[in-house]
Amino acid sequence: MNEGSAVRVERAKQVFVPTYRPRAVVLDRGEGSRVWDAEGRDYIDFAGGIAVNALGHANPLLQRALCEQASKLWHTSNVFLSEPPIRLAEALLARASFAQRVFLCNSGAEANEAAIKLARRRASLQGRPADQRVILSFRGSFHGRTLATVTATAQPKYQEGYEPLPGGFGYADLNDVGQLDELLTADVCAVLVEPIQGEGGVVPCKPGFLAELRKRCDALGAMLMLDEIQCGIGRTGRLFAHEWESIRPDVVTLAKALGGGFPIGAMLVGEQGAEVLGYGSHGTTFGGNPLAAAVALAALQEITSAPLLENVAKREQQLRAGLREMNAVLPLFSEVRGRGLMLGAQLVSERCGRAAELLDLAADEGLLLLQAGPDVLRFVPALNITEQEVDEGLRRLQRAAQRWQ
Repeated sequence: MNEGSAVRVERAKQVFVPTYRPRAVVLDRGEGSRVWDAEGRDYIDFAGGIAVNALGHANPLLQRALCEQASKLWHTSNVFLSEPPIRLAEALLARASFAQRVFLCNSGAEANEAAIKLARRRASLQGRPADQRVILSFRGSFHGRTLATVTATAQPKYQEGYEPLPGGFGYADLNDVGQLDELLTADVCAVLVEPIQGEGGVVPCKPGFLAELRKRCDALGAMLMLDEIQCGIGRTGRLFAHEWESIRPDVVTLAKALGGGFPIGAMLVGEQGAEVLGYGSHGTTFGGNPLAAAVALAALQEITSAPLLENVAKREQQLRAGLREMNAVLPLFSEVRGRGLMLGAQLVSERCGRAAELLDLAADEGLLLLQAGPDVLRFVPALNITEQEVDEGLRRLQRAAQRWQ
C-alpha cells in the first residue's frame, strides 16, 4: 500500500465512529464482479457488498433506471404517491403468491422492525395481553442493529452493552424440533426465522423444519415471519428461499439484493397481517422513495429472469467443485454448506477462529471475501458472476491459502 492509500486510511480513522474495522483498501470503481482500488489494483469480488450487489458493480440496467428517475423525481415522502413504488409493490406481489400488501422501507433492520411491530400489534388487536406477545427467534440468527432487532438476534455478542434489552423475545436452537414443545407455546405471537442463517455461519434450515414451524404456528394462531434479507431475491436460485420448501409464510422481509446496491427494504405481508398496520401506526420518511423503487424494480426484473437464475445454479456447482479441488490439495474445510450463491466453507478444527487471517491474505491476492463468524468463509458474489470470474477468484483464494500454511 503506497502513501496515497495510507493517507486515505488514516483520514477515515479520524472521521468515522469506529464501529467497523475495514481492510486497508480504498475501493474506487467496479464493473461486474471486478473492482479496482484507488491505486488501480484489481480484485475479484466474492463478497458482493454483503450479498447486496446482486447484479455486480456499475450494472447498465440499474444505471439507466437510476439516471432516468433522477432526472424526474427523487423524493416526495409517503404523504404523496409516485409511480415507481407502486410499480415495485405490484411486481413484488405478482411474484409472492402468499402476499397481499407491501411496506417499503430503507434497510433490512427496518423491514424486521416493521415485522416485529406488526406481529405485536396483531396480537394486541386479538386481545392478547402484553405477556402473550412473545416473538421466538433462533440462536445464531441476525436480524438487524436496532434495539428490537438486535434483541431478536439471538447472539449475545451483538447485544452486549445495550441492556436493558426490550422484553418479549424467546430463543430456540435452529433445526431442533424437540425444543419447540417447550418454547413454542401459547404466549408466542410470532416466529422469526432465516431460511438460511447468514451471520451465524451460513446454516440452512433442515428440510422440513420450516414446514414444522408453519404447522405449529397455525395451531397457536401465531405468525410465521421469514427473514430473507440475505437469502432472498434470487440468492438461492429461486426468488425466495422458502420456495424450496413450498410453504406459505405470513411475512417475508427483504433488503440487500432487492436494490442491487441502492438502499431499500421491504416487508411482504400475507392475509393474516395485511390490514393490521392501519393509518398512523407505522411510517418512514425515505422508505420507498422513487429513486430506490425505480432501481429495485429494474433489479427485480433482471433477477427473476430464467438465464440469471440458471447462472446461480451453474456458478454454485462451479464454486463447490473448485473448493473441493482446493481442499484435496490444501485441507482447509470440513464442510461447505448453503444453497445457490450463498455458501459457507467451515474451516477444519485446527484452523477455527482464524478466518480473518485468510481474508487478509485473500485481499492481498486480489480477492474480496467475507467471513460468517470466526470459522466460516462466506461466498455471496453477484448472481451474474461469470465462469471466468469464479475461476480467477478461486485461483486467488488458493494462492492466499498456500501462503496461510
